Amino acid sequence: MLEANEFYIREIRTDRTLIDPQSYLCSIPAIAALDTLVFRRPVTFFVGENGSGKSTLLEAIAVASGFNPEGGSRNYQFSTYDSHSELCRALRLTKGCRMAKWGYFLRAESFYNVATAEEAYSRIAGIPQHFHERSHGESFLQLVQNNFTGSGLYLLDEPEAALSPQRQLTLLLELDRCVRADAQFIIATHSPILLGMPGAEILSFDGGGIRPCAYEDTESYQVTKLFLSDRAQMLRRLGIG
Repeated sequence: MLEANEFYIREIRTDRTLIDPQSYLCSIPAIAALDTLVFRRPVTFFVGENGSGKSTLLEAIAVASGFNPEGGSRNYQFSTYDSHSELCRALRLTKGCRMAKWGYFLRAESFYNVATAEEAYSRIAGIPQHFHERSHGESFLQLVQNNFTGSGLYLLDEPEAALSPQRQLTLLLELDRCVRADAQFIIATHSPILLGMPGAEILSFDGGGIRPCAYEDTESYQVTKLFLSDRAQMLRRLGIG
């Protein structure tokens, strides 16, 4: 398992002079307040309400690290729609004393495009993969199992979107396998299952900044627990039924 000085990304800083004052980024409190962010664990989770900036920052870190904005490894060059923000140009990454041997950026919203590219590249390599012949969740896990190894940097944006609760547990096993082999993960998620990974740091983007958050204090955990503990009462509160 990596030590802090060995993380492939140890710290990020924001150069605000490279962000247009009229940019929508300035209207996202967590992004507007971001100066320096230090990574302290091999697995870091970004949590927060929709629109809180967690996926925006994850994407910027990925692009600043050399990944294709739509996902894939650093070797991917495809693009179907150029939508990433200028935040990637304003980020300054501080790296550790070790260099990642591999890496991957995987995001839920463009997984179809990545799977299509993976199929094309696999045919060129002579080991064809057939991601589109499987369900979304099956192909997602296959891609993870084929591409995630030790000594790598992996950035995941809402991976639970493709996965059933059981398959999220399988993903947890894959994360643990890679972390034990010196991988680093930065993950934006709403999943209370993934957030339960031991030893991970959870950073909340709610409340106007980015701050450490205990597992039990995340909204994902609290809302899920409340619903499962008293489903009828929550439905009544919502005026359902």
